[in-house]
Amino acid sequence: ALSLVDFLVSIEVRASEVTERAAVVFPVPSVAEKSGTFLNWEGRLRPFVQALQGASPMTDLRVLEAIAEEMDRSLGLRDAGSAARELAALGRWSGPVAAPTVAANGAPSPLSGEAVLASWNMLLDLGRLQDGEPHLARTARKPVARLSAATAAEIGAGEGGLVVVTTDRGTVTLPLAVTDMPDRVVWLPMKSPGSAVRRDLGVDAGTVVRIRAGGSL
Repeated sequence: ALSLVDFLVSIEVRASEVTERAAVVFPVPSVAEKSGTFLNWEGRLRPFVQALQGASPMTDLRVLEAIAEEMDRSLGLRDAGSAARELAALGRWSGPVAAPTVAANGAPSPLSGEAVLASWNMLLDLGRLQDGEPHLARTARKPVARLSAATAAEIGAGEGGLVVVTTDRGTVTLPLAVTDMPDRVVWLPMKSPGSAVRRDLGVDAGTVVRIRAGGSL
């Protein structure tokens, strides 16, 4: 079997902002290169099987097992199947579930020139799994800011013109796409060219941001 040391020597680590801050990096395959199980929002198990043969011989589970072996311990989990069987043996929680004790936040009330930020990751964006695939990246949807017709009119922005979204941290400027959506809500791609929401604005979805027209392209 491949030892942990041999594994680390044999794999070329792809540098990133995360690896720059890490003391130790354990490379593992992408989802398509391994088997496992997702737990969806309904609590349902959704197993998946390996679709591609990757360069890395070790999955996340095997790395954890190798670390345990280096510490003279064993998790007894050599593959995804053994992990699934152990989880199944544990069974589902059947005890009482306490009601939440934290009060829900009130709904935001943006004023004129403000909007509640909505966002999501596009299927093709600035994700690391697209590194080295410029042709695939060119098929991605063009990043736009989305506003309702009433909100666009309120700030004097027109279809295809620029919308400037700002916080105390920074700014995102994108072309406007007028969309059938709630008023005083602005939608931005979470991490696409020209719109890295968390990095550029320092906030997340649900935050009230400032919006204004930014002229034409």
